[in-house]
Amino acid sequence: MLKGFKEFIMRGNVVDLAVAVVIGTAFGAVVTALVKDLITPVVAAIFGKPDFSTLTFTINKSKFFYGDFINAALQFVLIAAAIYFFVVIPIKKVTELQARRREAGTPDEVASIASDEAILLREIRDLLSAQRGA
Repeated sequence: MLKGFKEFIMRGNVVDLAVAVVIGTAFGAVVTALVKDLITPVVAAIFGKPDFSTLTFTINKSKFFYGDFINAALQFVLIAAAIYFFVVIPIKKVTELQARRREAGTPDEVASIASDEAILLREIRDLLSAQRGA
């Protein structure tokens, strides 16, 4: 029973998923700090108000805190913008650069390293072609 559990835990995709969750959590903290500590103060300087949570209106003695919604929407837009400009665009540039290198015939270091799945697929392909030839 423990042997099966050990094999499950040591699978590549389980370990990769665990690493992705940890890295994603750390990256989320970095993006949140970027928005909270750098971008939000700039927005506050432009609009003159760093926090909109005090904005409310009342209908029939019911108080609506629409300022909280504005804060959440603004934080969402700022986080999306930070991810786009600091992650998506740089990764897109790197991908385009790698594609240009491949077209020019310059080998990529990453492309030359075969994954376990690629090696396994090549072995299966070679076995199938050997069976057909025999």
